[in-house]
Amino acid sequence: MPITPTSPGETAPPSTLLRFATAGSVDDGKSTLVGRMLHDSKSLLADQLEAVEQASLARGQHTPDLALLTDGLRAEREQGITIDVAYRYFTTGSRSFILADTPGHVQYTRNMVTGASTADLVIILVDARQGVVEQTRRHAAVAALLRVPHVVLAVNKMDLVGHAESVFAAIADDFIAYARGLGVPEVTTIPVSALNGDNVVGPSAGMGWYGGPTVMEHLETVRVASEPAGAPARLPVQYVIRPQTAEDPDYRGYAGMISSGALHVGQEVTTLPSGRTSVISAIDLLGRPVSSARAPQSVTVLLADDVDMARGDLLVPSDRAPAPSQDVEATVCHLADRPLVPGMRVLLKHTTRTVQAVVKDIVSRVTLDPLSQRRSPDELTANDIGRVRVRTAAPIALDPYAVSRRTGSFLLIDPADGTTLTAGMAGESFADRAPWETDV
Repeated sequence: MPITPTSPGETAPPSTLLRFATAGSVDDGKSTLVGRMLHDSKSLLADQLEAVEQASLARGQHTPDLALLTDGLRAEREQGITIDVAYRYFTTGSRSFILADTPGHVQYTRNMVTGASTADLVIILVDARQGVVEQTRRHAAVAALLRVPHVVLAVNKMDLVGHAESVFAAIADDFIAYARGLGVPEVTTIPVSALNGDNVVGPSAGMGWYGGPTVMEHLETVRVASEPAGAPARLPVQYVIRPQTAEDPDYRGYAGMISSGALHVGQEVTTLPSGRTSVISAIDLLGRPVSSARAPQSVTVLLADDVDMARGDLLVPSDRAPAPSQDVEATVCHLADRPLVPGMRVLLKHTTRTVQAVVKDIVSRVTLDPLSQRRSPDELTANDIGRVRVRTAAPIALDPYAVSRRTGSFLLIDPADGTTLTAGMAGESFADRAPWETDV
């Protein structure tokens, strides 16, 4: 899909759910934007607004500080910054939303990974006075790595630059050029003033030159697809159901949530990593038999043959089965304070399967401004993006992340205390295309 300065989405069915995240540099106004959306879309309860008004008065402010609606931690309110990911749930007449307001400080970039990992859309804010800065590029890179389908650039604080179209256009062109290099499929750019509500829910009287959607109009109408078109069926097994009752003495069902694609009765399937094949004899959905089911439904699948399967196995169509392997090369974002170094022993968690593994090599570390990669660094530290090679003790069936965000992703975990160390995305990413830095 081409990148365009303004591109309102297709009309979405009223019942759809949109998961979205906000990101941006410090003081770009993320929490204020979210608060303004909640306030102007009448998604606040009376006691919530009253609590914000009282907290604002206690801080010497005469008008409600809408940022307090998402800055829920005491430390956040005292410092006036966002530290943790704040999730909010609200509904308009057209759609239901789950939003994640993520921090802007560079040391909390890993929180943005958490908030955007399941997002259908990410709003990246830019201060109109500052333009695109390093943290803007970092958040764009994370969105590209996570293959978030839709990116919105909200150029905020337009009231502080006289609502100048030229300022907005220059920032939009700068961001779009960078996003294109990362392989971001779609960018919609919107000029806003979160403080005043311009182009957030209602249109701006001061920016008559802008003819695109408001932020809320875009969120309500952007088309959401749960998976790439034609994604192969994948069922990570969570539990084997064997009631062994008088009514069902031979019942053996494999339960889990379909992560992508569709399964149907009569379909030939393969269990991974064993490679055993069988045919789906029945599918139970909510206690009732159905002829087919698709992502993201939770089902129990019965097979025509007795197949030894357990939690962590993957059920896939035989004609579209990934090849299990013990060698993994992927782009990763390191999340922990403890550095990731070659030779480190870890646990690799992929869907419902967890195996022992060792970090064989750190291929490169990516620099985002300018976009480049340094060969064979000694380590990856918190918030670093890089390429790694991992060897697992048992085969895993990874898809390319571009094919499936669920079966193409994994976590590296510290086996000593269970700390999540690194988030990984299999397959090619912009990190592979970044030019190598020249050693001096």
